[in-house]
Amino acid sequence: MLKNFEGYFDRDSEEYKLLLEILKKDLPSHIAIIMDGNGRWAKKRGLERIEGHKAGINAVREIVETSARLGIKYLTLYAFSVENWKRPKKEVLQLMGLLKRYLREELPLLLKNNVRLRTMGRIEELDATIRGLIHHVERQSAKNDGLNLNIALNYGGRTEIVDAFKKILDGYGENLTPSMIDESFISKYLYLPDVPDPDLLIRTSGELRVSNFLLWEIAYTELYFTKVFWPDFGTKEFLFAIRDFQKRERRFGGV
Repeated sequence: MLKNFEGYFDRDSEEYKLLLEILKKDLPSHIAIIMDGNGRWAKKRGLERIEGHKAGINAVREIVETSARLGIKYLTLYAFSVENWKRPKKEVLQLMGLLKRYLREELPLLLKNNVRLRTMGRIEELDATIRGLIHHVERQSAKNDGLNLNIALNYGGRTEIVDAFKKILDGYGENLTPSMIDESFISKYLYLPDVPDPDLLIRTSGELRVSNFLLWEIAYTELYFTKVFWPDFGTKEFLFAIRDFQKRERRFGGV
């Protein structure tokens, strides 16, 4: 894996030393990130909130590329929640505009880095242009077998569970019996049932909550909180989070 970073870091840099350290141990297979702090990053600099969201796209690009180079199998990013519609209409429109730009401009880089893009959430409620772009990028990247990049859009953890039960009832109706229902059965009806639960959940900006993200999937996920705002969350901070994860003992309820 080290060869994937040739020319990427100076050998005397802190990033390179961190990389050498984390590659000595197993890496998390699935990392989920709550990308928080764009607005506060902009306010701190006397800028409009949209400038923070624009800067956040650069952080997305860097973390996706680093994940691909590390050989991380799954990366799930919380991009837009069902609650985010409550934000000012102007900001929502700007966010949707940035999403369109990302989907249009990032495909070549995703293909170059062997990244498959998938989305999760109530995608059918987004406008037709965005849905079309999503489907295009998903189709074009479907055969990539490196990093699986999952983007949570119009997503909520409770909403996902509600939608799972709706699918179950639509499929089984009166034929559904209590004996059929267990955790494995319900998991099959989540948005991306083939994706394993996250090993590590990162939240930036200093907030200490999970904000309705992957509520079913993070039952035994390790949580990592950092005060760094998302636009400033680069490769070094990402490697710090992975190193912290590697120091933990995961017992999954055992001893």
